[in-house]
Amino acid sequence: MKTNNRAYLEKLLQERNERPEKMAEIDAEINAAFRQTHAILVMDMSGFSRTTVRYGIIHFLAMIHRMHAIVYPVIAEYGGTVVKEEADNIFAVFPDVKSAVKAAINSLKHTGAVNTTLPPEMDIYLCIGIGYGEVLMLEGEDMYGSEFNLASKLGEDLAEQGEILLTSAAFEKFEGKKEDWQRVEFAISGLELVAYKQVRSA
Repeated sequence: MKTNNRAYLEKLLQERNERPEKMAEIDAEINAAFRQTHAILVMDMSGFSRTTVRYGIIHFLAMIHRMHAIVYPVIAEYGGTVVKEEADNIFAVFPDVKSAVKAAINSLKHTGAVNTTLPPEMDIYLCIGIGYGEVLMLEGEDMYGSEFNLASKLGEDLAEQGEILLTSAAFEKFEGKKEDWQRVEFAISGLELVAYKQVRSA
């Protein structure tokens, strides 16, 4: 029985490299096994380097643990599934952009509420990017795709503290108040990137 795990993908990629004459057939098999369409949320905790240098890695790991305890129930509440974690990043998928946006907004609200009860060195601040499109999904492991890459760029590199950024594809699919979002442009490594920033909370 075929499954969409890493071992199966690597087997197909190996066959593709060894049998270029069967490339189209193998690509179709990869797409059938792995291709899915999702809203993709990438959540990054702001201040990783500064916090780690100042307070040490144990302090920061404890903050990551607290962040997970806060946002995982929110992600689940809006139909999201966490695909993987890397350091202070969470990568999740949702059935639609509106659900991903609601999860993002409420994650910011919940972390903000917790911050009011904590000393400043324990405050948690999030940066969030959201994309929408096709990805190759390795269940419970990883995902690959252009919109995943763009959402990661927005969440990890471009979003400011407490900010939510949508890719153009995500904004197009967003069924909500589009007037609450402002078009912004970025230029990174020669790449012109258009995104949408929330300017009014829902």
